[in-house]
Amino acid sequence: MLEKTKTMEKSVGDAAPKSSVALKESVSPAGIPFWLVEDYAVPVVSVEFACEGGAAHDEEGKEGLAEMTAALLDEGAGDLESNAFHEAVDDCAIELGFHADRDHIGGRMRTLAKHVDEAERLFALALNAPRFDQEPIDRVREQMGAKLRHESKDPGAMATRAWRERVFAGHPYARAADGTLESLQRVKRADVVAGAKALITRKRLKIAVVGALRAERAGVLVDKAFASLPAASALPSLAPPPFHGRGTRETLDLDVPQTTIRFGRPSLMRNDPDFIAGLVVMHVLGGGNLTSRLFREVREKRGLAYSVSASTQATELTSYVYGGTTTKNERAYESMRVIEDEIRDLANGGLQQEEFEKGKTFLIGSYPLRFDTSTKIANQLVNIQREGRAADWLTERNRLIAAVTLEDARRAAARIFGDGAMMVTMVGRPVVT
Repeated sequence: MLEKTKTMEKSVGDAAPKSSVALKESVSPAGIPFWLVEDYAVPVVSVEFACEGGAAHDEEGKEGLAEMTAALLDEGAGDLESNAFHEAVDDCAIELGFHADRDHIGGRMRTLAKHVDEAERLFALALNAPRFDQEPIDRVREQMGAKLRHESKDPGAMATRAWRERVFAGHPYARAADGTLESLQRVKRADVVAGAKALITRKRLKIAVVGALRAERAGVLVDKAFASLPAASALPSLAPPPFHGRGTRETLDLDVPQTTIRFGRPSLMRNDPDFIAGLVVMHVLGGGNLTSRLFREVREKRGLAYSVSASTQATELTSYVYGGTTTKNERAYESMRVIEDEIRDLANGGLQQEEFEKGKTFLIGSYPLRFDTSTKIANQLVNIQREGRAADWLTERNRLIAAVTLEDARRAAARIFGDGAMMVTMVGRPVVT
């Protein structure tokens, strides 16, 4: 087994505590690359993976297929029907689950080291020999349908779906990843079987193994789970999506006392030289702490909403600013004006030194919190691989943030926000004041 070891600090600089992650870039006996962190502090092993291809590849009219396929992988495999499979998992307290997003299908396994053989067996069965029996298919379809029926009356879900449909119109990103009540009924067992073969392959497979497991044993686990998967898939490449509707507002009438707002505009791609500076800017605008501009101006100063946020949503195909809030119908337009005023101020060079420094300190200092359990470490290592980053991103990320200057951030803000025009979706009965 080939192995290249790099010791990475979770953070750099004086703004954050330092803790090392001994990351090994390994290759299994069958030639499958994976990232490994050996950690014997607790006798636990965590595995996470992601395969290229997700809900964006669902056949039109059968939206929800990828999510249904992922949900069915642990509903029976090999000679174990659904109940027997779950009993085997429960008997050893194994955590096993699968998921799909628009661009990937993936999953995770977590077990005590003493049960790694059984966990490995069940994990490999789920990936290589899922049964897809009709009873679990019907049950999972009903569960997904129940969620959709609930969301059909939820203003937040309605706003998010309507915003996406408008912005990405004409592209697979516009379609519902979790499907519709109609599309789920069109998904048959043959579709699930074909979907699994197309999605769960070794093409651009990303794997992380973390915990009390030697490199040689980890390589065996990786091969048992993944070596027999198809080498590639016939999924077509997708073009980058458009971004429609910038500078427009749409309202969905709903008889509720509050208006739910979603807003956004195109942003910088991950490979853009100003992407890291843009992360600082977006944290200053709407990051998830109490010092962001939107929290201060919308909630603290004016009491317009309980929560408000904005962030960068970046994928392989696109990147965009995305934010939202919920407020009284009578104050919806006021809330949006405050948000737009802050965005225009940042676009026009209004970023101040103090908030800029606080933003960098938070982003650097909070990074180690993403690595405080084996499950989180495995998840982050797969995410880093998905983003096309090298192993040294564990230290490079914070070094790059620390190197951002106020001038860099102001330039990024001007590029991200431009004229400030947003695509805005409102659900409720906002009152024009």
